Amino acid sequence: MNDPTPAITADAQVARIFEWRRGFNTIHLIDLGIKLGLFAALAERPGSTAESLAQSLSLHGPYVRTWLWTAHGLGIVDADGDERFRLAPYMDQILANATHPRYLGGYVQLGTEVAAEDFGRCVDAFRTGQVAPFQGRGERFARLIAESTWGLQVATAKKILPGLAGLKERLESGGTLLEVGCGTGNFLVQAAKSFPGARIVGVDIDADSLAVARRRIAEAGVEARVSVVEGDVGAAVPAGSADVAVMIEVLHEIGPSIRGQVVKSAAACLAPGGWMAIVDETYPSTLAESRLPDFRFPLQTGIEELTWGNVLPTRAEQESLLRDAGFEASPDRALIGEGFTVLTVRKP
Repeated sequence: MNDPTPAITADAQVARIFEWRRGFNTIHLIDLGIKLGLFAALAERPGSTAESLAQSLSLHGPYVRTWLWTAHGLGIVDADGDERFRLAPYMDQILANATHPRYLGGYVQLGTEVAAEDFGRCVDAFRTGQVAPFQGRGERFARLIAESTWGLQVATAKKILPGLAGLKERLESGGTLLEVGCGTGNFLVQAAKSFPGARIVGVDIDADSLAVARRRIAEAGVEARVSVVEGDVGAAVPAGSADVAVMIEVLHEIGPSIRGQVVKSAAACLAPGGWMAIVDETYPSTLAESRLPDFRFPLQTGIEELTWGNVLPTRAEQESLLRDAGFEASPDRALIGEGFTVLTVRKP
């Protein structure tokens, strides 16, 4: 019987390295397009020439033309025969509109600004085991984190939570939503829009993020029913009072030594019949799983956030945390996006 697995050749392996190297350049090209305003300008004025873009943005024309040709070759922009450029389909949402759920500019810049710096520390860190926690890195860092998870926040508020049995009715009749690890408050504001009758509370330990959250809540005009608390989960709401506890890309950021206690504290906040909704990433349990597409994104997060001290849990670890917190049923599990796990389970 013939082996269907294609033979690995030296040329194929070399091609992989070149492709990864192109990816490095592409990410930095996108970063330039965001910082220089090129994506925003193309979204506002499709059909622009290199010269008109350079003039309107006070940039060097030959450099802008090279950027455009490269972006065209990558399929990021399209062009007419007379070199009038426009964004390729959907790139206005993905790279030019920071309020759109598909926007990935924050995720790109989390790489070019944060990951690049962290990887620069890795040679020493690998020798010492030293970590540089993500807390206390300032508002710019907090904003990039928020932007990189914006799509997940919208999906949680608009799709995941409304799909949980009985939850929408409880929240619309004055119920309480607790977000553990609320960061800069993007989800809190989105949830306030999705559930206008609910009381919404966020808790976090990062003061920089909470400062942004308080401003965002005030700007949205929802401070009468949305609040944030700095400190432990148990201090956020009375025990047994919340109808849902939400964690979005937070579980893996909690140190393994205290992770179990945080999940237990969140569970203790829930009323009977309340829901726990966790959106996170699942690390492969075996080397064989590490080659599967479902684990590509979690593996990248694992190495990118390694020196933050973040450790991604496996499926078995996730389910053990929930059992130990008192959830009797196994969680419902779904995969969304590039490799995000949605875990939902109801308190007895």
